[in-house]
Amino acid sequence: MAIRQIRQREQKTGYFYVVTPNVDHIVQLEKSSDALLAEAYSGAGMVICDSRILSFLAKRVGLELEAVPGSDITRELLRTGRKGWHLAMIGGHPVLHEKLRKLYPNYEWTFHEPPMGILRNATARLAIAEFIENTKADMVFFAIGAPQSEVICREISMRGRASGVALCIGASLEFLTGAKRRAPGWMQRIGLEWLYRLSSEPSRLWRRYLLEGPKIFGIWWRWKTITQKKINASRHLGASGSRPSDGK
Repeated sequence: MAIRQIRQREQKTGYFYVVTPNVDHIVQLEKSSDALLAEAYSGAGMVICDSRILSFLAKRVGLELEAVPGSDITRELLRTGRKGWHLAMIGGHPVLHEKLRKLYPNYEWTFHEPPMGILRNATARLAIAEFIENTKADMVFFAIGAPQSEVICREISMRGRASGVALCIGASLEFLTGAKRRAPGWMQRIGLEWLYRLSSEPSRLWRRYLLEGPKIFGIWWRWKTITQKKINASRHLGASGSRPSDGK
C-alpha cells in the first residue's frame, strides 16, 4: 500500500515528503519545545510507522497501526524503479555514493553532502533546498537523521519551488550497500531490531536506546490515560443528554 501511494504521488507535479516515525522520533516530539519539529510532521504528505514497538503499543489501545520499516520501503522502491529514474541523496559520503551507483546503475544519481550541525546552519539548509530545487530529481532520499531530515523537508515544502517525492529514510541506504548491517529477519519480526543496532554501534546509540527510548512507555501511558478520560467524559455527556425531560 505505502509503495503504491508513493509511486502514485511521484507521477504528480509539485513536492511531497514522507516521514517514517519510530520510537526515537516520538520521544523527540514529546520533549521538544521547538514548534518546527511538530510542524514538520504535521506538514508531511504521508506518515508511515517505522516501528513495530509503536505498532504493538497502538494495538494495546485498540488501534491498527501497521509497521512498514523505512528500510523495506527504500529497498522495494529501488528494486522496482524504472530505468533512467533520477534519484538524489542528501547525506552519506563518496564511498557510499559510489556503491549506490554500482548497485543501481540504471538510475541517474545526484548527491549532496551537507556539513554537520545543519539545524543551526541556515546557509547549509538553504544549500540543500536549492540543490533539490535545481536538481529536479524524481525522488530524494534524506539520510541525515531526525529531526534534521524532517525539518528541512518542511522548509523546502514551504518555499514552494521544489518537485518530486522526498523520503526521510535514516540509515536505509547504508543497509542496502552493506555499510551497516541490518538485524536478522527474526529480530525484526519480534521488534528487537533496536537491540541489534545497539550491539552494533553501542557508543553512538546507547543513549538513544537505553535512556531516551524507554520514555515511549510513559508517553504511551499518558496518552492512553488522557484518551480514556475523554472517552469516559463523552459517554457521560451522552448519557446525560439522553435523559428524559422533567417538564420544567
